[in-house]
Amino acid sequence: MTSDSLAMRSQMREPGLMAASSSDAATVRVTFEYVACATVWLLAGTTMGLIASIKLHWPEFLPFAWLSFGRVRPAHTNLVLFGWSSLLLVGVSLYVVSRASRVPLWSPRLARITLGLWNLALVGGVVTLLAGVNRGPQEYREWVWPLAVVLAAAVVTAGYVAYRTVAARTLPEVYISNWYILGGFCYLPILYVTSYLPFYQAGLGNTVVQGYYMHNVMGMWFTQLALGVSYYAIPLLLGRPVYSYALGVLGFWTNLLFYPLIGAHHFIFSPEAWWLQSTAILFSVGMMVPVWAGTGNLLLTFKGGRGAVSRSYALPFFVTGLIGYGLASTQGTMEAFRTANIYWHFTNFTVGHSHAAMYGFIAFIAWGAVYGLMPRFTGREPNPLAVGVHFWLALVGILTYVISISAAGVLQGFAWVSGQSFIASVIAAEPMWLWRTIGGLLMVGSHVVFAVNVWAMRPQRVIAPASSPDVVRIPA
Repeated sequence: MTSDSLAMRSQMREPGLMAASSSDAATVRVTFEYVACATVWLLAGTTMGLIASIKLHWPEFLPFAWLSFGRVRPAHTNLVLFGWSSLLLVGVSLYVVSRASRVPLWSPRLARITLGLWNLALVGGVVTLLAGVNRGPQEYREWVWPLAVVLAAAVVTAGYVAYRTVAARTLPEVYISNWYILGGFCYLPILYVTSYLPFYQAGLGNTVVQGYYMHNVMGMWFTQLALGVSYYAIPLLLGRPVYSYALGVLGFWTNLLFYPLIGAHHFIFSPEAWWLQSTAILFSVGMMVPVWAGTGNLLLTFKGGRGAVSRSYALPFFVTGLIGYGLASTQGTMEAFRTANIYWHFTNFTVGHSHAAMYGFIAFIAWGAVYGLMPRFTGREPNPLAVGVHFWLALVGILTYVISISAAGVLQGFAWVSGQSFIASVIAAEPMWLWRTIGGLLMVGSHVVFAVNVWAMRPQRVIAPASSPDVVRIPA
């Protein structure tokens, strides 16, 4: 093997990338701290998920009250939603608003205080949930209210830092990335307060708010931040402008129009008002406008850039995440129709759909952002072979997981519709749960590799002065 080929195998940098600091030292340090903490919660949260998965086909596994399925499962979902996905996207978003605004991050000290509050809430959340202290069967809202207040304070302060950074920008325009990021920070407090107000917590009102909350956490928080980061990182890594700024704006406003009213499509054929269910179905169809405006816009930005993707270790994650966004969202629209919902209603199919969205879309976008942006501000790159191992373990793992658990849901649905007993549906689905665990093992293995890669990209002790800003197209 020649020295040139060895060099190519050891360094798979994005076109034109020179590993060097591109921001001030304080911004670099606090961004890395967010990424590092999120990675720790990723390992903890997915370990909890793996335990829960094993218990489905091996109930005697770890027979302790603190590790019972009813406690481990909410600990898993809250850690991966608020510990991993939220914390990482917030950290990267703070870096993006700084770079896209051409100014240092406003108050890295407050951003670090925010990180402390966030971690405090997460520690309290996992301890109370495993101890059996919660608010009852309110998915993703299980934390007791004092912990919810701490998390809310962290979200508000992080949003304030982002807003002040954009307000101090040196350009008159607000780049599309910052639209999405600030939009997410604006909507989440509304969503969170509404979902914790006490007079919504009884009867069907609680069910309606549950659908509103759990779906809008995905669409108005995670999706907003993930797309905001993508609109910055993808053009930067490709060295070209986004395909259409107008499509980005269309996606932003139509997402705000259609997404808030679709949560009830998870409760088709429930006692909820029929008109509310129909409205959710109608708006689920409308969601195809922002979904394919965003997916198509960003994928078309790759047009003619196949060589850049093949040389990059970050761009394949973005491509996979964007495809996951389009497919998972389209699947959600199909699932909303009553003729399909008869078979998928309350089955494991919905679990597969949620993992396709949160993992196949959000997690892959988050990993692409870390691999694409961190070397630019820490001056260090991961081992390309380790990145490849991470990518393939995660991709094969999530495909194994989603296909198996979706098949389990179909088997359950057909058993219920045909009038078979509940235990018959359990027996039909159980073989698929073993494959779910196999997929989960691959996914957790990929997360260990990712943690090693994050450590390899940690900031150098001495960071060079800020270089010229990264170039992204900001329209007049």
